[in-house]
Amino acid sequence: MRRIDAPTIDDVRAARARLTGTALRTPLVRLNVDGPAQIYLKLENLQPIGSFKLRGAVNAIRSIPRDELANGVYTASAGNMAQGVAWGARELGVACTVVMPETAPRTKVDAVTRLGARIVFLPYDEWWQTLVAHGRDDIPGVFIHPVADHAVMAGNGTIGLEIVEDLPDVGAVLVPFGGGGLVSGIAAAMHALAPAAAVYGCEVATSTPLTAALAAGQPVVVERTPSFVDGIGGRGLLPEMWPIVRGLVAGALVAPLNEVASAVRLLVERARVVAEGAGATPVACALGGSEATRRHGKVVCVVSGGNIDTRILIDVLTSP
Repeated sequence: MRRIDAPTIDDVRAARARLTGTALRTPLVRLNVDGPAQIYLKLENLQPIGSFKLRGAVNAIRSIPRDELANGVYTASAGNMAQGVAWGARELGVACTVVMPETAPRTKVDAVTRLGARIVFLPYDEWWQTLVAHGRDDIPGVFIHPVADHAVMAGNGTIGLEIVEDLPDVGAVLVPFGGGGLVSGIAAAMHALAPAAAVYGCEVATSTPLTAALAAGQPVVVERTPSFVDGIGGRGLLPEMWPIVRGLVAGALVAPLNEVASAVRLLVERARVVAEGAGATPVACALGGSEATRRHGKVVCVVSGGNIDTRILIDVLTSP
């Protein structure tokens, strides 16, 4: 099994310096609804690519010596990391290839194309194997893993720095759980700066790899039902991420698919925030009223992205 260490607070601070002038310091705003806790939104959907992935991708690319980038970079992503890596590659003038599942949303495919990356579409299982294997032999360049990459996690951790600075008495942070790179980066920063705050991974009921791993005490393969929540919910937790995640997260929270859809609608109607399914999942978990959120007082929900297909958004907003 590959060995990957969680970032230190020094790694996260170094990432923030590298990201100056590129990644926005996104606002932390109160969600004014009656709920089981005071809910705040960390609006990563406002990043230039509409997703937090810019932080990790750009930090990773800027951490690579320039002479190693002669053949460019590539990643495997359903859309948001693809945009982050494409953005960073274009900034440096190097080639970028993105391996995407054939089911990737059109909105994200179009965005990657606009950024100048070459796209290789694969069936979902073959795309997933690219993540497991940390790359492919038939694609040149440096592979930037969207999850299991120390520099990517450090970049993600800059979100935790900002949360603590803006809300020092935060009780809990709810983070969408895809592969664990976002929650691990944020939790590493939180543990260093606000150790009393709990960090939870949030999942949709159509695929719960973190919940299953915590129950089994190890990563297990889970069933995955495709839905409009495309940014989270893989087949399982990558083994190399398990020691990091297990040591940093307080637990897993799960929201039914219909409650995630309700959270998307609520964010539009009450906060004027457009969130994709993954970004709305922490809000659905917070509003679900679990004991994990009720006891923490001030809860921050990381709205990880807003790159939802327009047609899907219309369907969600108009469904009963």
